[in-house]
Amino acid sequence: MNHWLMKSEPDVFGIDDLANRPKQTEPWDGVRNYQARNFMRDDMRPGDPIFFYHSNCKVPGIVGLAEVASEPYDDPTQFDQDSKYFDPKSDPENARWQLVDIRFVRKFKSVISLTDMKNMPELEGFRLVSRGNRLSVMPVEPEFWNVIMEIAQ
Repeated sequence: MNHWLMKSEPDVFGIDDLANRPKQTEPWDGVRNYQARNFMRDDMRPGDPIFFYHSNCKVPGIVGLAEVASEPYDDPTQFDQDSKYFDPKSDPENARWQLVDIRFVRKFKSVISLTDMKNMPELEGFRLVSRGNRLSVMPVEPEFWNVIMEIAQ
């Protein structure tokens, strides 16, 4: 089992949106970064836990838990000419972009802010707090997962 963090802007799709979806499940579409795509395609498996992170907002941070709810599959938005995620170079026979479905688990009582995490010595080395990290999908090492889960209790 791997642990993950997935970022989303709450005014586009937040944890409350996920909680209110049918079956509390949603395809994580629109990822157009190869490294993030590779994590979803090659390493994510159903049942893997996810930190749901709100970005580009007043208080960016981890707001709750989700889980991987499907095996990876082709992201249909890459073939939809009306989608902002349309990719004319992607071939339906050899799709460039994949996604996984994620399922809501729970919302935390309070946000674990990026600022707070940056000030925690026990999170030194955590990708999220490393300078220049812009990935929207990233693995979380078990030691960092455990520290954050202790805070979230």
